[in-house]
Amino acid sequence: MIIGYTTGVYDMFHIGHLNILRRAKEQCDYLIVGVSTDELVRREKNKTPIIPFAERCAIVEAVRYVDKVVPQIDKNKLAAWEQYHFNKMFVGSDWKGTPQWQSFEKQFSPLGVEIVYLDHTEGISSTILRDKLNGEK
Repeated sequence: MIIGYTTGVYDMFHIGHLNILRRAKEQCDYLIVGVSTDELVRREKNKTPIIPFAERCAIVEAVRYVDKVVPQIDKNKLAAWEQYHFNKMFVGSDWKGTPQWQSFEKQFSPLGVEIVYLDHTEGISSTILRDKLNGEK
């Protein structure tokens, strides 16, 4: 059985989020999704999600492609692997080639974990939605 793992904030859930989850599930039997806590988002992105953590978890949990939702309290992917023992880790293609993800590739290769970069859905993001809510074009 192939266990997949992906993470995200999933604030203001949109078609881009759905596309990532669908594409990830197409490549695994069981998909675990880490939803970033409000504290992690504030610490890492210096902003507070519009949708509270518990509600974001409920939304992601309701998606048919998702088998399990877990809190993402930090960005320690190795600790997540030690807990969930996934075979594939899915991330948006905009992270490919970054120092952080090159490091993850080296870290996970000996463990037999494949990092799969999924195409970003053009024209939509939570940042774009936030800007629209703020009246920016």
